[in-house]
Amino acid sequence: MRRRHTSAGAELWHVASFQGGARLTWQGRRVLAVVPARGGSKGIPRKNLVRVGGRSLIARAADVVRALPWIDRAVLSTDDEEMAEEGRAHGLEVPFSRPADLASDLGTGVGVWTHAWRESERLLGEYWDVSVYLQPTSPFRRPEDVERTLAAICTGDHHAAATVSRVPGHYTPEKTLRLSGEGLLSFVLPEGARHANRQSIPPCFTRNGVCYAVRRDTLLDHGWIVEHDCVGVVLDGPMVNIDDPLDLAFAELLLARGIV
Repeated sequence: MRRRHTSAGAELWHVASFQGGARLTWQGRRVLAVVPARGGSKGIPRKNLVRVGGRSLIARAADVVRALPWIDRAVLSTDDEEMAEEGRAHGLEVPFSRPADLASDLGTGVGVWTHAWRESERLLGEYWDVSVYLQPTSPFRRPEDVERTLAAICTGDHHAAATVSRVPGHYTPEKTLRLSGEGLLSFVLPEGARHANRQSIPPCFTRNGVCYAVRRDTLLDHGWIVEHDCVGVVLDGPMVNIDDPLDLAFAELLLARGIV
């Protein structure tokens, strides 16, 4: 039996015997990775095919999947054949096509993930206990970020987990203002006026899109991701979630300067 341990000594994954051969599992749980990549992005047309550091965003997500031997299957959810081919070229399976209603601007992450999970089970004839959701728009994701996210729900017995980054003090709710129709400013939170220095503001966090993890029943039976018992996995360092050309330029700058 092959085992892997964290620095704290907790077992992460081991080899289990299945019909047809041995596979790695995470503490006995089978894991499905879903990479969402619709074709109709607006901020950057064909966004998931753009290159950062010479590799497409889809390829970068697939690189992380390959570095995680405990992922049982990894599927690309897309409505676009060119993106499907890019996924296949880098080792992702594309057993289904995403329906149009889930590929529009109104498609939700819950809907996309649920559809991908159910269709993968139906078409591949397998069952997964947990799943990780890896958006290609976070190109600097590391394998250890995904491991930490999955470990957070499995070792802590939570329903879900999501990676987050700390919000800079000047962007917190206490510092945020509203502008009235008459052009007058007011604090979004009444207590904002008490926080002249950002050091006095309680820490706030935002989802950075690097990784989500969820149990099967939590998503498929309830449609929950962050709504119920979702543990936050705090990631330090610069994060880029590519949505527009400025984000893409920032990502290339970070790479050029060796910051990521």
